[in-house]
Amino acid sequence: MTYDVAAVRSLFPALLEGAAHFDGPGGSQTPTPVADAVRETLVSAISNRGDATTSERRAETVVVEARAAMADLLGADPRGVVFGRSATALTYDLSRALARTWQPGDEVVVTRLDHDSNIRPWVQAAESVGAVVKWADFEPGTGELHSEAVTSLLTERTRLVATSAASNLIGTKPPVCKIARAVHEVGALHWVDGVHATAHASVDLDALGVDFWTCSPYKFLGPHVGVVAASPALLETLTMDKLLPSSDAVPERFELGTLPYELLAGVTAAVDVLAGLDPSATGSRRERVLAGFEALEEHEHRLLDRLEAGLRGMPGVRLFSNARKRTPTLLFTVDGKSPQEVRRALADSGVNAPAGHFYAIEASRHLGLGGDGGVRVGLAPYTDDSDIDRLLTAVSDLT
Repeated sequence: MTYDVAAVRSLFPALLEGAAHFDGPGGSQTPTPVADAVRETLVSAISNRGDATTSERRAETVVVEARAAMADLLGADPRGVVFGRSATALTYDLSRALARTWQPGDEVVVTRLDHDSNIRPWVQAAESVGAVVKWADFEPGTGELHSEAVTSLLTERTRLVATSAASNLIGTKPPVCKIARAVHEVGALHWVDGVHATAHASVDLDALGVDFWTCSPYKFLGPHVGVVAASPALLETLTMDKLLPSSDAVPERFELGTLPYELLAGVTAAVDVLAGLDPSATGSRRERVLAGFEALEEHEHRLLDRLEAGLRGMPGVRLFSNARKRTPTLLFTVDGKSPQEVRRALADSGVNAPAGHFYAIEASRHLGLGGDGGVRVGLAPYTDDSDIDRLLTAVSDLT
């Protein structure tokens, strides 16, 4: 298995502008096949979904294919794939639906490691019905969220536990399977924010044992939409506020308004690009997705080893990404300089590496970084050794 990063980079017109992109955790660059799929859908005859006209059938096909693509990506049932404006919007929508099943005194568990989109909707939903919110802390020094930090909070009144599959701020990958088993032992549901994790490793929802998985295709080469995947049977138990004539079928009952067909076509194209990252892979798209991510993980972690060793060897550079299991994402600061000063200096060197708390405000505060956060660098399928060299040189010039 050989990862041909030059061939991958050739798919991304944005790279011709010359910047080294370490801003993937906030949204990856877009490959040509995705842009082409969006454009072709926009300029083709398309209508609301149906089966009478060519344009109606085209819309129906786009939706069906996008659900199938996401199912192949996540190891999910396509009948349980819900599309929405964003992962945040879908989490808010589903949190309100789930809160209808809670009573005063019921309990919801959230963690300080998470993006606020996997905290605030649950806190606010709990408050709306008089449920109790419990907080699981991670270790600031190691960045670890141990399973016991979550499982020790579980009781017979626990109704939902919200954790991430990977921290968008420091990359920590909590023990999702172990947490899910404990959550189910008390009869609760496990909601997992997979937005950051889905871009870097293959996902198998059955193997993980979680109830809900959220992700954002624009983090893994696709357009700006959100996805929630769950079992159709679980979705059938939930009711939503919706328009009277809109469908009550699952998953349509959770998709408010007309879907953005052009963006869903882009989602399918993005999954197909990921399925082609190992050009030697054969078999079903699911099998090729798994092979592609195996190749990607090897590539990204080789680069991460170089990058991390270089940064840790620089005086005045402090890394906050220290967990044993992590995505290829690093948060760091430079002594004597604010994160925004470092960001601007790197930008002047042609390195895109944003700074801040990235909406993981609880995590940033828990790390002692307050609202300023740090500089975040994340790898993507198109990152190569020259990018690493440029970043290390630029940071070295600041120390």
